[in-house]
Amino acid sequence: MTTSMMTDFTIDRENSSVKVVRSFAASQDDVWAAWTEQELLDQWWAPRPFKSVTKKMEFREGGRRLYAMKGPNGEEHWALADYTSITPKSNFQYQDAFCDEEENINPDFSSSKWNVDFSESNGITTVFVTIKHENMEDLEKIISLGFKEGFTATLEYLSEMLEK
Repeated sequence: MTTSMMTDFTIDRENSSVKVVRSFAASQDDVWAAWTEQELLDQWWAPRPFKSVTKKMEFREGGRRLYAMKGPNGEEHWALADYTSITPKSNFQYQDAFCDEEENINPDFSSSKWNVDFSESNGITTVFVTIKHENMEDLEKIISLGFKEGFTATLEYLSEMLEK
């Protein structure tokens, strides 16, 4: 059964942030696992034809995920997530940054703070994501690179994975 669920993507210029809301026809436990377990995350965390490949991941406060989005022509876009807060099954927060394979931060892009909340009602789990940037210029730079389209497509892949 396919349940069509739209992604609500809102740019909050006043706070230099993006708010994304997406519901999934799956339990909160399953959606939480998809966001927090490396094997599952790598199945959906990249816009096709790219693939997410995690080099290392420690999902704990103070832990880090280092991963690349690898393209069909050998291109690699590395990023890291430094987990700052975790409330099991309901919320986690992290600092996100572009980097290289050796974890050296890319100074051309500012980092962003991600806050991810999970809520379930009647078998539908809703994920609320807030991504805060230092300033509007940084946010606009990411948007101009296709972040809205890429992240929206990526959440659709998560939906497809959860339906299987």
